[in-house]
Amino acid sequence: MQTTLKSPITFTGTGLHTGRPVRLTIHPASAEYGLWFRRTDIDGPDALIPARWDAVEPSRLCTKLANGRASVMTVEHLMAALAGCGVHNALIEIDGPEVPVMDGSSAPFVQGILSRGLRRLAAPVRVLRILEHVEVAEGDARASLGPAETFEIDFEITFADTAIGHQARRLNMANGAFVRELCDSRTFCRNADVEAMRAAGLALGGTFDNAVVFDGDKVLSPGGLRHRDEPVRHKMLDALGDLALAGAPILGRYRGERAGHALTNRLLRALFSQPGAFRLETCSPDQGAVLPGFGVNSADLKAVA
Repeated sequence: MQTTLKSPITFTGTGLHTGRPVRLTIHPASAEYGLWFRRTDIDGPDALIPARWDAVEPSRLCTKLANGRASVMTVEHLMAALAGCGVHNALIEIDGPEVPVMDGSSAPFVQGILSRGLRRLAAPVRVLRILEHVEVAEGDARASLGPAETFEIDFEITFADTAIGHQARRLNMANGAFVRELCDSRTFCRNADVEAMRAAGLALGGTFDNAVVFDGDKVLSPGGLRHRDEPVRHKMLDALGDLALAGAPILGRYRGERAGHALTNRLLRALFSQPGAFRLETCSPDQGAVLPGFGVNSADLKAVA
């Protein structure tokens, strides 16, 4: 069955790129509502922005949604939390142009969602079954979707900084795996890129408290890493958030090699341009039992508390 939150939950923080303070509230919504953002600082129908792949607007280093007049950026960590906790319907009110970065991961959103709990709705879940291999590439970066009976993410990264180096991980996302394995992995960057990003008007709200900063063989952020392979885990988190914009949970295998937000969105656009490559189907109980948010419980929450 489709789900929504039992009651609203509010988060406050700072935008990673804008550096602006922001207040965000996730409200319960009815069956078939889907996921929508509403800018509370904008009046009228232009304030509503769909959380959907075809509303993505090109943006550096994050995922930005727009309706032609209003936008909201850095939605990927929140979208990953919603997908990873199995939330199908919600209205997300936000009083500025960027989702708060919190600690740089999805864990604060996950903790808030699970603390509220989910309410089942009288409507079946529909899943997007991948039928054919679809792939996009740019330079040495690739992203693909292929058939699978569950939702899997397989990611590989390579960085010159030896503290990152080559990392690869594959994960079946069923039954709370996102909450246990990925949601607390933080966004990261190279120290050499920080000044360049700020000169371009990005990462203005970035600190050691909301990002992992690498410099060669060193981790500059106090406390070090939460996982030995935290960077590739965070890339998997980002991929889940970006794929959540497909409009339905995916049954298929995503593979990313050096892929980022823009390439994953290009992959969704390529998928939906090929009607024979996918099928939207009503979720059976067996299929529902292997979706990312199914069976998430307090034990999973303790893993990231």
